[in-house]
Amino acid sequence: MSKRKVKAKKNTKKTGFFKFIKWFWILFATGVLAGAMLFLFASWGVFGEMPLFEHLENPQTNLATEIFSSDGKTLGKFYLDDNRTPVKFDDLPENLVNALIATEDARFYDHSGIDAIGTLRAIAYLGKKGGASTISQQLARQLFIGAREKEKKTQAILQKAKEWVLATRLETQYTKEEIIAMYLNIYDFGYAADGIRSASKIYFGKEPIDLKIEESAMLVGMLKNSSYYNPLRREELVFNRRNTVLSQMAKYDYITEAQKDSLQALKMDVNFNPENHREGLATYFRMYLQGFMNKWIGENPKPAVEGERDKWSLYLDGLKIYTTIDSRMQLNAEEAVQEHMKKLQAEFFHQNTPLRNSTAPFLDIEKEEIDQIMEQAIKISERWRKMKAEGKSEKDIRSSFTKKTEMTVFDWKSETHEKDTIMTPLDSIRYYKTHLRTAMMSMEPQTGHVKAWVGGVDYRHFQYDNVYQGRRQAGSTFKPFVYAAAIDQLRLSPCYELPDTQYCIEAHKHGNMEAWCPDNSSGKFSGEMYSLKRGLANSKNSITAQLIDMVGPKSVVSIVKNLGINRDILEVPSIALGTEDMNVYEMVGAYGAFANQGVYVKPVMVTRIEDKNGTVLYEYVPETKDVLSKEVSYAMVNLMQGVTQGGSGIHLRTTGYDKIKSRPEFKEVITGYPYEFKNPIAGKTGTTQNQSDGWFMGMVPNLVTGVWVGGDNRSIHFKTLKYGQGATMAMPIWGLYMKKNYENKELGVSDGEFPEPTDMDIVLDCSKPVEDPNKPKDIDEDLDDLDF
Repeated sequence: MSKRKVKAKKNTKKTGFFKFIKWFWILFATGVLAGAMLFLFASWGVFGEMPLFEHLENPQTNLATEIFSSDGKTLGKFYLDDNRTPVKFDDLPENLVNALIATEDARFYDHSGIDAIGTLRAIAYLGKKGGASTISQQLARQLFIGAREKEKKTQAILQKAKEWVLATRLETQYTKEEIIAMYLNIYDFGYAADGIRSASKIYFGKEPIDLKIEESAMLVGMLKNSSYYNPLRREELVFNRRNTVLSQMAKYDYITEAQKDSLQALKMDVNFNPENHREGLATYFRMYLQGFMNKWIGENPKPAVEGERDKWSLYLDGLKIYTTIDSRMQLNAEEAVQEHMKKLQAEFFHQNTPLRNSTAPFLDIEKEEIDQIMEQAIKISERWRKMKAEGKSEKDIRSSFTKKTEMTVFDWKSETHEKDTIMTPLDSIRYYKTHLRTAMMSMEPQTGHVKAWVGGVDYRHFQYDNVYQGRRQAGSTFKPFVYAAAIDQLRLSPCYELPDTQYCIEAHKHGNMEAWCPDNSSGKFSGEMYSLKRGLANSKNSITAQLIDMVGPKSVVSIVKNLGINRDILEVPSIALGTEDMNVYEMVGAYGAFANQGVYVKPVMVTRIEDKNGTVLYEYVPETKDVLSKEVSYAMVNLMQGVTQGGSGIHLRTTGYDKIKSRPEFKEVITGYPYEFKNPIAGKTGTTQNQSDGWFMGMVPNLVTGVWVGGDNRSIHFKTLKYGQGATMAMPIWGLYMKKNYENKELGVSDGEFPEPTDMDIVLDCSKPVEDPNKPKDIDEDLDDLDF
């Protein structure tokens, strides 16, 4: 071969090599330039609007309003779609953070938003050996971009570019710890578990800080895809995913191999606690609170901030509401209601079978009245409202009430208190009317702080709050107001005596149109002399009638209004027997003055409201009023102690009545008997005409509690006083509740004496002579009383 040919061949090889190098650098430079332009265009917003710096500094997320009890527990939340309550990094357990980093971003602390090693690996292996999204990128996607359009490759690349830009911006704006907290707070874990705090509460019933390693591993495993890795529907899949997370933790030395093996062998212990507005603790109270907050929001404009809503949102702004409810006492109250009402309802069902009551659940009314009640129930039903809104004709609506349909109804016998059945909507209305209703509220009289609030037996099916919305005749629980007026005006002693005889107030006196001559509940009069204490203890109408004649209805109404019941009340004698409608909220507030030495304190439910940053927006100011003197209020407490010492409330102290064969109601419906209380208790039972309402008001020095039980309509009631009286229907709830409270010494419920005034001038010792207020005073006595 000639030298020229060899040289030509060498020149050709050299030219080819340089050409390859040239094109390599051209392509490389083009790639770098294209990448740089991609980033630049993304940062300029060419591929879609990018968030402003202010939004990066303060990203807007929907936050649930959280309700706190007085003992620091979460009672519930108000939210629409996002049940999110953020937590700080310091409130996250170390094992959760370690699990997250080991699984999602092992080099998290070594990069500035983009993991170069992971990115090159993903490119080289086309994603087959894992992706390259850092925690910062995932946060950017969650906050500002949304889910990737995986079916569109171009769109996915552009979104990835935006993620990279935003991730680097987030890294310059926030610390690593803040990014981890933000990411865990933003993620949707399913079942309204928005953010790590909700997820911890819903899946494990605990705060994030209390999560165990294996629990943290399960939640981190769900970050891959919470709808797919669903622990309730795909337990085995989630179990395997959890164990993968544990393996990653061992790989990066967050746990030992021995720990990994031990933890992987554990079963998943999911404790599912769904959070919604109809379930959980204090549902009826939360219903009241919703109305309270809506009123507060309407009266308190939100400070103007650019880019934010101009009005507070109960469901989106992450408000914090601090309440007076004690979660432990609330639970005691709800358990007491459930235990007693289940037994009482069983007896009511027994007495209202078709053979025993052909018009069940109604009693002693004609068919026309029943038809009117059912017609009213139809027209206020949710079915009627919805179909009317849809433009359905009245004929079609009425027809729908007679067609059988599948439905879930309340059922005491079921563990969940629900059962699936088939019945007509009309039958379901009657079915629900067969269930007795109840209300209970408990308050600290010195502060007005409401500690427990139960408005019914099950909020899912009975969404009417009988504590605040419902009003029913107060019966004999109104009598203490009459006694208070008499003692206040006439300085009567609890030992003062009146005859148990028929007493009439003539027509045209005290606003009477005709003579008023009330009977005792037994229909009999003994003719004996009764002390005021004995008369109230045995709820003698004859004694109360004489007292209201002595002081007049006007003075009684005045005291009642000063005790917080600010409604029009007829100034007629019959109010003495509780003919006026009251609610439990009003009655507990009013009785609180007796236990608080005559000072009325308006019931308080909310002590403070804060925004998401902890800024105080509202702080309550106590509303108080001096109504009775210390001496009069103590005399009233002494009177009402007689109710539990020898009157209608005596079963709170006794034993053995459940053994008497002639008293089967004790074994069946006096739930929790015997109670065997030894401490001072003041109280009053109440029963209205035909046993339509049963009441009990009970007091110890630092807790006043009211209970009401009755039907949805006054014509729904027990046939006899044995079962329909307040001592049977309502008092057992109080007894159960207080027993539970006393079992927990931390609650500090008093079992001591009511405080006695130092200068008590009203005679309480009935062995001493009692002055007759109707006896004219000697002129010398009158002069002695004057202060010259």
